[in-house]
Amino acid sequence: MPTQPDDIADLRAQVGLMRDRIELRELFDRYVLALDALGGAGHDEAAFADLCTEDATFLFPIGGCRGVEGFTAFQREARARWARTHHLSTNHSVTLDGDGAALRVHLIATHVHHAEPESSRPFEVGGYYDARAVRTADGWRLSEVAFHVVWSSGDPLPEFAGARG
Repeated sequence: MPTQPDDIADLRAQVGLMRDRIELRELFDRYVLALDALGGAGHDEAAFADLCTEDATFLFPIGGCRGVEGFTAFQREARARWARTHHLSTNHSVTLDGDGAALRVHLIATHVHHAEPESSRPFEVGGYYDARAVRTADGWRLSEVAFHVVWSSGDPLPEFAGARG
């Protein structure tokens, strides 16, 4: 049976939706990887500009910020408080709406203390992100990112008391 023009249009639409979902999941994975790389050797602090809109908003239990420069400064300050961090994301749920998308992504993050005190247990957090993304001329970019804590364990820094679940 020969392929009909409507079948080809349907396949193109389905492939477009799959491509968008894959691109959005990869966008968020790159965001999470950048959180751990900030301040590391060879890290380009402009990386967030390739991930977010210029006026993106960010909300976390320890505070919020707006814009790529504000977010980079916010993350640089937060990241400097730890010797190392390791963020793992999973269960990427993507809801497409034309040139916009909503994402829900689960996350577990481990924060390792600097050398003192030796008895400190890493601060671990489990939660989820609610995010929005928009399609731009340069591809998908995050426009809103909010993290919600579900649980935490270990020893937080005193200033991160609000990050307890």
